[in-house]
Amino acid sequence: MPRPIRVLVAKPGLDGHDRGAKVIARALRDAGMEVIYTGLRQTPEMIVNAALQEDVQVIGLSILSGAHNAIVPRVLDLLREKEMTDVQVVVGGIIPDEDAAALKRQGVAAIFQPGASLEEIVNFIRGAVPA
Repeated sequence: MPRPIRVLVAKPGLDGHDRGAKVIARALRDAGMEVIYTGLRQTPEMIVNAALQEDVQVIGLSILSGAHNAIVPRVLDLLREKEMTDVQVVVGGIIPDEDAAALKRQGVAAIFQPGASLEEIVNFIRGAVPA
């Protein structure tokens, strides 16, 4: 029997709005994935360390604060430093299109902006993680 996809969902930075992250975490869990939710106000270092300890295949970052151009590149750098380049990073939140394109060029697998369906997110993650 194949191992379930393991996803870490995190709320980096000072953003205190976590309802969306909890909705995503529940949808992923209901789709059969193992979900680790780290809670609010996580630093990039805390997120990557948790991802390493939990042996996840995907990190989902929920960012509404506008700090995505500082936080996401730091997470990507830390993943490279720890040789965790097989971990997919997806980002959800209020991300302007031009910033989304730049983040994808840096290594983000997908950006989910407001209006993205739960089915779209689940299907993307299933397709992004090798069986």
